[in-house]
Amino acid sequence: MAVQMPLHDTEQKQAPTGLPSNRTEKQTMPKPRSRENQGLPLRWRHTHGAYYYNVPPGLEHLWDNKKLFRLGSKLHEAYQAWAKRLGEQANVRTIGDLLDRYALEVIPTKSPASQASNQNQLKKIREVFGSMPLLPFRPQLIYQYIDARSKKKKDPETGKVTGGKIAAHREIEVLSHAYTKAVEWGYIDKHPFKGEVRLQGEQPRQRYVEDWEVEEILSLKPKRSAGSVRMIQAYVRLKLLTGMAQGDLLRLRLDENIKEDGIHNQRHKTKKAMEKWTIYAWSGELREAVKQSLETRPKDSPYLFCNREGRGYVNEDQGRASGWKSMWQRFMDRVLEETKVTEPFTEHDLRAKVGSDASSLEHARSLLAHADTKTTQRVYRRKAEVVEPIRRRPAKAEVPPTKAIDADLDRRVA
Repeated sequence: MAVQMPLHDTEQKQAPTGLPSNRTEKQTMPKPRSRENQGLPLRWRHTHGAYYYNVPPGLEHLWDNKKLFRLGSKLHEAYQAWAKRLGEQANVRTIGDLLDRYALEVIPTKSPASQASNQNQLKKIREVFGSMPLLPFRPQLIYQYIDARSKKKKDPETGKVTGGKIAAHREIEVLSHAYTKAVEWGYIDKHPFKGEVRLQGEQPRQRYVEDWEVEEILSLKPKRSAGSVRMIQAYVRLKLLTGMAQGDLLRLRLDENIKEDGIHNQRHKTKKAMEKWTIYAWSGELREAVKQSLETRPKDSPYLFCNREGRGYVNEDQGRASGWKSMWQRFMDRVLEETKVTEPFTEHDLRAKVGSDASSLEHARSLLAHADTKTTQRVYRRKAEVVEPIRRRPAKAEVPPTKAIDADLDRRVA
């Protein structure tokens, strides 16, 4: 079945070549649960005639040091074993006990990328607070922890740098959420440090990508007709028109997102909390950007951006696009070597450029699909604000500058 791309009413042409064919491509979308596993609790599976629990990383010590724990051959036996284990873990006395339940019930509900980072953060928190009782908990401990963790350390063997203020803040956020759940679960009556700790805020980036820098990266000569450079340049054009986040752009599918009235997008990051969709209405520039994206693909695919196998770049099991990020880094290395651009910038900086160049704060919020303007204003509006000076004279009494004053101003400015 031929797939057509929406065009002007007066221009009913078929979309360019390179659109999806009828053959089935291997996808990176998460596999649906098999019939025998549907309806079972999270992380359960039925295999080889028995029910098993896939133990979350870091909690093996609660399940006889096993990664796959056998619950029983009968469903009622499995639920009995499950209830018994949870009952043993319900006796929460220490912060380590709380973190165990948090890892068991809360972390698995998050995105794959958040799960991976939360597991690493729990390890650091557990090292310091794990053996401490839930209460009493002095807020001063939070400041002491951040002071200690803010000092970056380099591993002499691996060269890996750990620590830093941002990492410390993220770890405390996890601990704070765990205490919030402790209130919900009835272990304590009040959060011990919420509202009691004032952490120094993290300053948002101020890098603004200038128009001439965009012209430079779009003028970089590709080595292949259909390859990474042309694909990234097409991607940049589309990003600068819409402001869509990396994960949303890389997930765009011709059959689900490219519609007659525009590009339909639901932010992947916030779709659980906010089901709202954004439609980027067709314009001449937007149509051309999508066409260029199609032409740069190395293979026919349902995805607007795909790798050589026709698969999307996002690994849904991990929530990451490692291949794309490596490609972007190589592209930026060439930009710094072969163009006049001297300061590197990130994809997020391009998204901020869209927010900064938008005609108004509300227009920027709509493009970036934010729930309100607070984040838009604080993080994504990076251009200097132009303001009108206050009038001190009545409009009728305003004296026009003389030629001498004009000449003096011109000389001083020059």
